[in-house]
Amino acid sequence: MLVAAYLTCLLLGGALVLVDELRSGPRDAIDHPAQPLTDTETERQVVGSAQQIVALARLRTTTAGYLPVSCKNLNDPPYQGTIYLIFVLPREAHGDTYFGEIAADLVGHGWTEGLAPAEHVFGRTLSKDGVTAVVHRHSDDNSVGVLRLAGPCRNINDHRHDTTGWKDITGLLTAIR
Repeated sequence: MLVAAYLTCLLLGGALVLVDELRSGPRDAIDHPAQPLTDTETERQVVGSAQQIVALARLRTTTAGYLPVSCKNLNDPPYQGTIYLIFVLPREAHGDTYFGEIAADLVGHGWTEGLAPAEHVFGRTLSKDGVTAVVHRHSDDNSVGVLRLAGPCRNINDHRHDTTGWKDITGLLTAIR
């Protein structure tokens, strides 16, 4: 009886290991995205989303940068396109309403509002087509706001040895005034 119980445990344990190896998990989805993007497609996706937000919210961009960032660790693929944008807040902007108005405008154009970013009071998080945007007042300067965007982890090109850092894309993200 004891031998039968022992053999049953061994068989079930072996089956569990085999099933776990055959099943793809979340890590496999990150390491091998189903529809990888090129560098150009990765950048175009987040820049397009940023252009839509800048236009709809009528943001007055002062500076904006683009950088592919590893989704796995500091260096290894896959990568996601990221944008960090600084904009001037209107003088009459009140944090408790201004960022809510931006979110409402974006929701009206197909964006989905998520949980507020915990580290930024009155900030808003939104997403659309795999791109996540966080908009909030700058922590060190109350006269400016920050828009951060991150695309999906679908770029599998190797950027470990890139010598460039942030790419200035301010000219692409200036709203018509």
